[in-house]
Amino acid sequence: MSISSQGGDQQRNPSVVTTGKKAVAGAKPATAGKGAGRPAGKPGGKARKPVTPVKVSHGRNWGPIALFTAVGLLAAGIIGYGAWYAIKGAKSWQDKAADIAGVVNYRDNPDKSLTAQGHKSGVITYKLNPPVGGEHNPDWQNCMGDVYDAPIANEHAVHSLEHGAVWVTYRAGLPADQVAKLADKVKGTEFTLMSPVDNLDHLVSLQAWGYQLKLDSVTDKRIDEFMRALRVNASVEPGVACSGGITATGTTPRDLPQQQLPADQPQPASS
Repeated sequence: MSISSQGGDQQRNPSVVTTGKKAVAGAKPATAGKGAGRPAGKPGGKARKPVTPVKVSHGRNWGPIALFTAVGLLAAGIIGYGAWYAIKGAKSWQDKAADIAGVVNYRDNPDKSLTAQGHKSGVITYKLNPPVGGEHNPDWQNCMGDVYDAPIANEHAVHSLEHGAVWVTYRAGLPADQVAKLADKVKGTEFTLMSPVDNLDHLVSLQAWGYQLKLDSVTDKRIDEFMRALRVNASVEPGVACSGGITATGTTPRDLPQQQLPADQPQPASS
């Protein structure tokens, strides 16, 4: 076809558009309008709504929190115990003795014969059983952790109390296993002695000079408390030893000549 004929066709049919490719009859040019640039989707569908991000809640890490809490409680406990121990350690032995439930302080008793000092030979009648003080024999019972398996003379035991000994007594006939538990607290402990007592109104009775504690169990923790607070401390003759005394049993006091005592044994200061 000649050029002139092409031009004539275009003139005759203006709707024919030449694009460089095959002409398409009736094609309309693309125009921007409503819906232009809309994402592909269902025909006639609405545009998708934007998705709201979901917030993820992260739980607390309880491990370190629990650790710090435990450390804090431990530190507070240590500080509290230290303060309590410092206060308790600052107490006098008299206050510690007074804190023991059931202890009786006969030093405050109006009857001063209960704690009278003085030497007297022969048999002495005491108002308390066992006695906690009063006039006594010039010779003391050996109290270097001695455990006597039979009753001893009160007159000698009271003199041991004057030196600062704790006298652990128990009701005669107490089962052997219970006696052994008491003996374990006395053996090897200076300024202590132990013996059975006839007609004791409790299973166990502890004596120091002017103090007494009666109990019904050999495992009562107050036994140890009494011994810690009053052993040596309750002495009314500080510095006098517990060795070199009477080692024999029997309730009749023995009057030994003073020259039979060891030469290095300090003599009692009481009258």
